[in-house]
Amino acid sequence: MKNFNFLIIGSLVFTLGLNADDVILQGQEEAVLSQTKKDILNYSYKKSIEDSNKLEKDWINPITYKYIYNNGETYTTQKSFISISQPVFKSGGIYSAIKYANSMQKYSKTNIDGQKKELIKQTIDLLFQIKNIDININKQKLLIKNSLLDIERKQEQVLGGTLDTSFLDNAILDSNTKQNALIDLEYQKQSLINNLAIISDKRYDELNLPILQLVDEDSFLKQNIYIKKAKEDIDSSYWMKKMVTSNYLPTVNFTADYTKYHDRGGNIALSDAGVRNVGFNITIPLDVKYSNQIQSSKLEYLQKKSTLEDKQKEELSIFKNSLAKIKSLDAKIKIAQKNVELYDSLLTQIIEQHEVGIKTESDVQTMVNSKQIRTLDIKSLNIEKQIQLLEIYSRVENG
Repeated sequence: MKNFNFLIIGSLVFTLGLNADDVILQGQEEAVLSQTKKDILNYSYKKSIEDSNKLEKDWINPITYKYIYNNGETYTTQKSFISISQPVFKSGGIYSAIKYANSMQKYSKTNIDGQKKELIKQTIDLLFQIKNIDININKQKLLIKNSLLDIERKQEQVLGGTLDTSFLDNAILDSNTKQNALIDLEYQKQSLINNLAIISDKRYDELNLPILQLVDEDSFLKQNIYIKKAKEDIDSSYWMKKMVTSNYLPTVNFTADYTKYHDRGGNIALSDAGVRNVGFNITIPLDVKYSNQIQSSKLEYLQKKSTLEDKQKEELSIFKNSLAKIKSLDAKIKIAQKNVELYDSLLTQIIEQHEVGIKTESDVQTMVNSKQIRTLDIKSLNIEKQIQLLEIYSRVENG
């Protein structure tokens, strides 16, 4: 079991063909994505930065400017009024607001990283599915060849009077079923190709399949994107709790205003030199809801911590389920390999019997096809393993 656990995602050779620009798992994962998808992700990254910068400055109040025109019965005046009331001390609220903004930026980035990984996973999963469909199409063609050979044999036996026609009818129906299944597989392949075009600008035949390997359990949990996001969510919730608490504590505000008359309208009581006022005030909010607000923010923080524990269990379960599936696929591969060895031995014997006239050319060709089908089974099972490893890769940050 322990030997089965070692997978080094960071050192994978994950080449999707063509050139160095198409290498992923080395900081260029988005190479398989369409330009539209990359643009959407880039805009999301930039927006998260701007949103974070805005949050970081939310504690800074705007400067207010007013232009006032007053047409009174006696005097008509025009003046400008500028004022500011800026908190310079909020019982830790300013520091908490900045930390909250930074934590939200980290959370947003990790969230977008997860979206990018999911898009890459979808792209590669489609490639695996298309490859698997190709394998199944080749298998189906071999099954059809065998069914046609079976029809030929049964036709000879019916005409020779050694076999009832119902056996020939069943062989024909079986061949028709296999041919219809081939048509369905070809349709499925085209559907997958169309789906790939939604998220990648490259055609499926321009991309080579990646080679994924397993990562150990500790690395999976330490580098897990969803666990990291849950931790960053806790951090954001912690600083939000601090901000909410500070809202109900004393705040020291710097205040200043300036009034300038542009037109006194002949009123000599007004000064055209402008009036300046500078000072400060201390505010202590008295809100009957403060206890509920603070308690709510604390409960949200505790909820996020519990969510992290739940997420760790969930991700570990996903890892173990993938691991169990891979083990079962390995067991099936061993069985298929034994079948290939058996067919190889039988083929040798049938060829020998054909050379002495005991078996026909049809018997030899049927066995050749059957051996190739078992070989394709192994390839298909290996593709299924890669799909399971892809599920693990898509959840690891540095994969």
